[in-house]
Amino acid sequence: MSAVTRWIFIRHAPVRAGGVIYGNTDVSADCSDARAFAALAAALPPGAVWLTSQLSRTVDTARAIGAGGYALPELAADARFGEQDFGEWHGLTHDALAAAQGDTYHRFWRAPAAHRPPGGESFMEVIARVGAALTEWTARHAGRDIVCACHGGTIRAALAHALDLAPERALQIMADNLSRTAVDYVAPTAGFDGAWRVRAVNLPAIDGQEGNHGTA
Repeated sequence: MSAVTRWIFIRHAPVRAGGVIYGNTDVSADCSDARAFAALAAALPPGAVWLTSQLSRTVDTARAIGAGGYALPELAADARFGEQDFGEWHGLTHDALAAAQGDTYHRFWRAPAAHRPPGGESFMEVIARVGAALTEWTARHAGRDIVCACHGGTIRAALAHALDLAPERALQIMADNLSRTAVDYVAPTAGFDGAWRVRAVNLPAIDGQEGNHGTA
């Protein structure tokens, strides 16, 4: 068995949400870019374990990669790979929130990792749940390739866990729609405690293609 478990995270296809915060609500993705999905299908390792979040836009993205030519296995959904829960802010624009929430909203953006939107969760809480999921799935499929169709916040949280980044630093990382981010877990051996390493961040589906990013 290989001592290295190789993760590839793919952010879901673009969402047309009209500029509102959609977070972990279930909005649909635009999976019409057949060329991008074919490129992803060709770039991904065959025979991988496939995971998604609980949200349909990640499942639809994975299935579109299968339609692009990848021999897709059964998908396993894990809600711990879901996007950040923005609670009462879902469905609102940033301008509307600034007007309605006042200082509460501005405090969130001054220290976004620690603050929790009303009825939602903080980014630090996202890191904790994503980190737990990474640990569990790595142990379950040690030495395998694991592809996870997920969200921008999930990918930042995974990198924060792998690199032990300060949460605010992780929030500075870009994760465009249909981009790939690759990290490995190298298992412990005699005299070595095991460690994560990063192979790539925010690779576009097609070289030279400008990425897209939204409000979650």
